[in-house]
Amino acid sequence: MKNTPTVAKNVAAEKDRLLESVFESVRAYCTHTHDYSFDKNNPIVRLHEPTFSANEINSALECLLSTHVTMGQKVKTFETDFADLHEFNYGVMVNSGSSANLLAITALTNKETPDHLKPGDEVIVPALCWSTTVWPLVQNGLIPVIVDIDPLTLNIDPNEAEKAIGPKTRGLMAVPVYGNPCNMDSLATICSQNQLTLIEDCCEALGARYNGKPVGKLGRVSTFSFYYSHHMTTLEGGMCVSDDTALTENMRIMRAHGWLRDVEHPGAWTTQYPDIDPKFLFVNMGYNLRATELQAAIGNVQLTKLDDFVKIRRKNAAYFRRALDEYSDILGFQEETPKSQHSWFGFPLCISKKAWFTASEIRRYLQTRAIETRPIICGNIARQPGMKLYEHRIVGNLRHADNVMKRGFSFGNHQAIDDGGREYVVSAIKSFLDSGMGA
Repeated sequence: MKNTPTVAKNVAAEKDRLLESVFESVRAYCTHTHDYSFDKNNPIVRLHEPTFSANEINSALECLLSTHVTMGQKVKTFETDFADLHEFNYGVMVNSGSSANLLAITALTNKETPDHLKPGDEVIVPALCWSTTVWPLVQNGLIPVIVDIDPLTLNIDPNEAEKAIGPKTRGLMAVPVYGNPCNMDSLATICSQNQLTLIEDCCEALGARYNGKPVGKLGRVSTFSFYYSHHMTTLEGGMCVSDDTALTENMRIMRAHGWLRDVEHPGAWTTQYPDIDPKFLFVNMGYNLRATELQAAIGNVQLTKLDDFVKIRRKNAAYFRRALDEYSDILGFQEETPKSQHSWFGFPLCISKKAWFTASEIRRYLQTRAIETRPIICGNIARQPGMKLYEHRIVGNLRHADNVMKRGFSFGNHQAIDDGGREYVVSAIKSFLDSGMGA
């Protein structure tokens, strides 16, 4: 008769040996291939370079090889670790940052959420934001109220937000542009005095802090994105964070079909419906916004690197600012909000009206030097044609957001930009400016 424990031990040992062989091959491949440092013989500075390599790939491969790939324990671990790191009680992982916004707003408008928003309620948003800041409002019957930005921080102007409050205004959405925290003291005061729900769309602000606390801490619910080009990645992925127990339970329900199986405290429902299998008990509306185990496995590795990534971005931004400061009469820089730590998603510039060139001209020149650029977020969201299709309200002339849309752009400021990359970007910008190109 075979010694069953011995056989099982040998099978497990062979499995470990094969797995380590796979991992070693991946490590060797990445060591050989994944070099994103600046190459002066082939100078390219992209908007982003991958933040992940062998450890993340092996973590994802381990999920695939185990065949345990749908949302499970790794997602729960990542939710807990992310929430703990950012000082929240709860995290709810989803398949994208846009889905995080959708889930957060849908939960805030759901009748099962205490003090929920209702169709027709207004939510103040900054003109400089991403499309999926406003679409979840529209999709849930809310009315976006678009206000101007502070031209220095590029964030929502608290004075403009206060002017926009009307009889139907019930919420305010803060967007820390490019990782620059908003003036949260002022926004929190405005919300408190006017009984507004504060929401924080922090999808571009991983690693940023305000008054010593991670961004998102003051909102009833806050959102983050782990898209490929962000500070850290799960390839696609997002997170809703909150200290509100009831709101979080509703987000867990609505994340996956409206069923009950992911909530922490199911007893309130299971005791009412004892004849229905609790794993197939549907208690509310829902979507399928679930993350995968592969995404969470990557995220658990990436989360340990986030602080170092942000330090590099801050170092790069300080260099760019110092090196280009002599051109401050024609280049407008984003100013870090007082009491904050900016995490610099990219490095934005705004061309002065008195400059002899346009943003398009300098962007075209930088492209010839293989330096990628892009608009700042999507410019003034009120000027995007999609907004014409849906009810919204504009307060003020939005001139600062218009200026960013017309004269602003940004270039890469990520973890792979080293001394050579920084110097090359500054040299190219100076070459354009000093030569009088575009005149």
